[in-house]
Amino acid sequence: MYKYIIFDVDGTILDTEKAVLKSLQKVLKEENLYYELENLKFALGIPGKETLKKIGITDIDRVHPKWSKTVLDFSNEVIVFENLKEIIIRLFEMSITTGIVTSKTKQELIDEFDPFELGTYFKAVVCADDTIKHKPDPDPLLLCLEKLNVSNQETVYIGDSIYDMQCAHSAGVKFALALWGAKKTEGFEEADYVLRKPEDILSLITID
Repeated sequence: MYKYIIFDVDGTILDTEKAVLKSLQKVLKEENLYYELENLKFALGIPGKETLKKIGITDIDRVHPKWSKTVLDFSNEVIVFENLKEIIIRLFEMSITTGIVTSKTKQELIDEFDPFELGTYFKAVVCADDTIKHKPDPDPLLLCLEKLNVSNQETVYIGDSIYDMQCAHSAGVKFALALWGAKKTEGFEEADYVLRKPEDILSLITID
């Protein structure tokens, strides 16, 4: 069984896809750049500044805060995936230690995650501004392991993107695909576990 479970946030705990993509589309339009939502999906799972860099934005320090603020305009479209809050609380009650490794900045986490009142159930949190290197590099996950004072062999990382899986495996941690966020298994052939619904998380703590 795994004693420690670390979660990604976007696409794993929170269904933020519409808010992230629509806000990015809106900000880019204000910058006279026009993208269909489908063509912005590469932005899911990586830090906002990395997204803007890939698009070719040069004035990132001006545009990124603008995007972070615009996301809040779409907060009504952000929800916790069905039954996930109950599972997180249950893990807490079972004394399973949980953590978070996210591509959100600290401020984004405060603005977008804290309103759901789940923060108290996580013992360690690593945000994009806590490390120089980001997913798929292992550094964020290794920092979380250090904060929790646990070994990679006792830990599983739950995420929804290729970056999450690459980060986990680079850190020597098993990876569980949150299919409710990823929506497909193609490209995730190397995932150690495929979780089809949040309740499947409980199976990770019964695996020998």
